[in-house]
Parts: sequence; structure tokens; C-alpha cells
Amino acid sequence: MNTGKASVTKIGVFYDGNYFLHVSNFYNYVHNRQSRISFAGLHSFIRHQVALDENADPRHCQIVDAHYFRGRLSAKEASLKGNQLYYDRIFNEILMMEGITAHYLPVRTYQGVRQEKGVDVWFALEALESAYLKELDVIVIITTNGDYKQLVKKLNRKNVRTMVLYWEFEFVDDYGTEKTTKVSQDLLSEVTYSVPLHEIIDESDDENSLIQNLFVLQSVDIPPPTVTVRDNGEELHESTILSLKSGYGFINYPPNNLFFHFNTLIDTNHEDLAPGEVVTFDLDQNENGQDIAVNVTLISATDSVESPAEEPLAEEDEF
Repeated sequence: MNTGKASVTKIGVFYDGNYFLHVSNFYNYVHNRQSRISFAGLHSFIRHQVALDENADPRHCQIVDAHYFRGRLSAKEASLKGNQLYYDRIFNEILMMEGITAHYLPVRTYQGVRQEKGVDVWFALEALESAYLKELDVIVIITTNGDYKQLVKKLNRKNVRTMVLYWEFEFVDDYGTEKTTKVSQDLLSEVTYSVPLHEIIDESDDENSLIQNLFVLQSVDIPPPTVTVRDNGEELHESTILSLKSGYGFINYPPNNLFFHFNTLIDTNHEDLAPGEVVTFDLDQNENGQDIAVNVTLISATDSVESPAEEPLAEEDEF
């Protein structure tokens, strides 16, 4: 174990993207939290959990590599699903800002059912390569899939500690079908550390900041956007900031939240911005023809709104 002050415990995080989406949808639509899982909050939790298990200082436990794996619809199929391409792009930008490398393979249709093919193999190969080349101390895999048992056994032989971080739950969907999510016991039998986050979340108190930060803050009482016409005939839009990240943010603009970069701010310092503040802005389009906000100017602040930048995840299908 890395217990010395000068040593750093290097962590790699590997997401089974379809499973993570399933979990995030559960907490957003079914669980009483009614909120999505935050990547930033989850990474903070992982660092502290590894520190606890490794008897180390959280400051010396750092995530140096993170990867997200998932099957994805072709561009043609996604273009037929409303704003799917827009949400794909926004979600990719969120992953990039959190330092997570995205890996996608095209979803294939077999006998009328969409299926992921080859994603688990890619997942395992990247995890092994990262462990060897980057000399990781702990690899965290976010999955319930027992097929990764052999990956864990291989990592164990290389003296890389492994952690499976998982959620188990049951619910009845809108069609009356019982849905059950369970982790593979074969997988749990091989890992160094197992973390049942569903239990930790449900047993935590309201003052546990690590658990609270696992969820993006939800918006309440968001005033609708307004439009005024300038003297030159151009439209000026006004709405509320939903959330801010490092270098970018989102503005309330149904049916989609508008993305904006801090480099488009006018007479406004990004350090002065906060969720809930009212801004004016112009509409523009990015290189993919998607609406974004530019020339963003701070008007005033309110205390009623905080909302997730990670909401685009809701628009993706589970396979």
C-alpha cells in the first residue's frame, strides 16, 4: 500500500457506459433522488474510497486515467431521433471536460434487437494496456458484468489492485415489467475492493457531502426564456444559467439546454457567474449546426436555480 506522504496512488477508472446510463436513468427517473449521477462527484468519491481502502491521504490518490466505453447509433440513425446528435456532442464535451476518454463502437441490429458487440473486449484491452504502461496502482471498473472476471484475475497477477463500483436495484417500469440489476458474484469474488454504492447512498445522511455531490443539483422554479427585439431588428435572448463547469456552462432554453464557452462572455468575468443568474445572449450555431449561446452577458442573480450539465445523458438509448 502507498502510505508515504510523497507517494501517489495512481487510479484508472473504466466505465461500462451502457450500465452507467442505466444507473443514471434509475436515479433520475425512479429513485427518490430524482437526479443524475455526476462524473465529477463520482470521481471525488472514488478518490476518497480508494484512500480509505488503501489507508492513504485522499490528496495522494489521483485519477490519472479514465475511459468510457459504449455502443452508439450510427450518425444516420441518430439523425432520425430528433436531437440525438446534439446530445451526443454535448455528452462528449462533458466527458472531455472531466478528462474521460470516450470509446464507441457502432451498435448492430440482430433479429430486430440492437446489441453492443466488441465493447467488452475493447474495455478489457484498454484496461490492461493502461495498467501496464501507466503503472496504475488501482483500477476501478464500473460494471456488473461477470465477463470481466478474467480481466480482474490478470490484473491481480500484475499486482494491480482492483475495485468494482456498482449499484443493485429493482423496480417496475411504465409497462409493468419488473427490472432487476444485480452484480456478478463471480466478479465480486475476484476484486480487491467491492463498493455497493446503492447501499452507501441509501444509508448516508443528508450532511455527507461526498454522497450529495454524487448527484447533480436539480433546477426548480426556472423562469422561461424571453426574447426582445433590438433597435436594429435583431433578437436578444434572456434566460437563466443552469450549471457551470470548467470553461463552459449551460443556459435554460427548452427543449434543449444551450451550451456556451466562457470565451464568449461579454463584459463578464466567468468567476462572477453562478447557477441561477440571469444572462442575455445571442443565438449562434457550432460547426455541426447546433444552437449555442454567444455574447453572454450577466444581468442579475437569483437564488432559485441549480441544474445539471450532464442532462444530455437522458437522451441516449440503453441497449
